[in-house]
Amino acid sequence: MSTLPKVAWIGLGIMGSPMSENLVKAGYDVTGHTLEREKLDRLTAAGGTAAASVAEAVRDADVIITMVPASPQVEAVAYGPDGILENARRGALLIDMSSITPQTSVGLAAAAKEKGIRVLDAPVSGGEAGAIEAVLSIMVGGDQADFDEAKPLFEALGKTIVRCGPHGSGQTVKAANQLIVAVNIQACAEAVVFLEKSGVDLAAALDVLGGGLAGSTVLARKKDNFLKRDFTPGFRIDLHHKDMGIVTDAARTVGAALPVGAVVAQLVASLRAQGDGGLDHSALLRAVERLSGARV
Repeated sequence: MSTLPKVAWIGLGIMGSPMSENLVKAGYDVTGHTLEREKLDRLTAAGGTAAASVAEAVRDADVIITMVPASPQVEAVAYGPDGILENARRGALLIDMSSITPQTSVGLAAAAKEKGIRVLDAPVSGGEAGAIEAVLSIMVGGDQADFDEAKPLFEALGKTIVRCGPHGSGQTVKAANQLIVAVNIQACAEAVVFLEKSGVDLAAALDVLGGGLAGSTVLARKKDNFLKRDFTPGFRIDLHHKDMGIVTDAARTVGAALPVGAVVAQLVASLRAQGDGGLDHSALLRAVERLSGARV
């Protein structure tokens, strides 16, 4: 019999499916629930177990992990008679790995405490590729003892795992991460259009830029997207739009000015308004091309 905790996984999307499968590979007993039948079939094919509801998935779990799009979805699976808090056993550890508002995380932790359920907020960075390769960066908020307990599980999912402070801290750091990523993608997109209009060999230019101070994980991960104009979603514009709203609101609350971030947030919003919300966030290149006179 395995001594590893039993895991319930709620949300099997672009990130959740490969992450849950990596736990199965690491020897965890994973029971998953999501709304799409094909995602449940994928989990069972990988060696996990499918559950017909949130309540069924969490009932016998030691650890419950949620990976859903935004705060409303976290609240939908956590609260109510069929939700996590009403059906999980006392003493269970709830790890929310979604990217949501810090306030939602703080509220969830307080509500769960009344039910005897411990909570960590643990959003991730690294995109679909990082999820598949189990090299995610995981930023965690919550009690040190709960973090220490969850550390072996996190190590099956990522490489950089850091507790950033109390409840909500992980989400605050994730918001900062999304600010940096969006601004970086925008700068890369502007550089690509500038280079192409100047007649430079784009592939060669991106290679040499990647080896210097301009190099970044964003450029390394998204270079082929720019070169091939392949915007198959690894992280959708719709989700980055949501995240830019989170960081903008959180910064306003604490009195931090984000002048460049505010501009990029509007560019992300405009791309979404033009019907590109389902594309990868590297599609910010399309917005720059439109502004530069191209028909996209």
